[in-house]
Amino acid sequence: MEKIIVYTDGGSRGNPGNAGVGVVIADEAGNILKKTSKSLGVTTNNFAEYEAVITAFSELKKLFGKKIGEMEFNFRLDSELVQKQLSGEYKIKEESLYPQFIKVSNLRVKDFPNVSFTHIPRGENNLADSLANEAMNRGEQGTLNV
Repeated sequence: MEKIIVYTDGGSRGNPGNAGVGVVIADEAGNILKKTSKSLGVTTNNFAEYEAVITAFSELKKLFGKKIGEMEFNFRLDSELVQKQLSGEYKIKEESLYPQFIKVSNLRVKDFPNVSFTHIPRGENNLADSLANEAMNRGEQGTLNV
């Protein structure tokens, strides 16, 4: 089964504040297949972290189409809170995150049967972090695909 590594990061300046996401999709050998960033407007850091995962799912669908059901995806996040919530280890206490959690859950059930979420140190997520910061710098809502 082909394995894809997905680095995601979301951030907010001010929390809530100007927010953005960064996504890097790579093959198992580390070759970058896709990079994208998206400005979210004003929202919280945790919301942005979830939105980064949702953005990644959307990009994976565009990149691989119907093959996604036969592939394995390892999401790597530097947000331990979101990683543990998505892995079922932590409860969601912030009500505003429920819709995001449900979106991710529905995408997993419908399209992505082989997904795992791994917490990584911030230093291992530099590219996704820099893309999220670029999105925050842009300010208004919008997507930049690279």
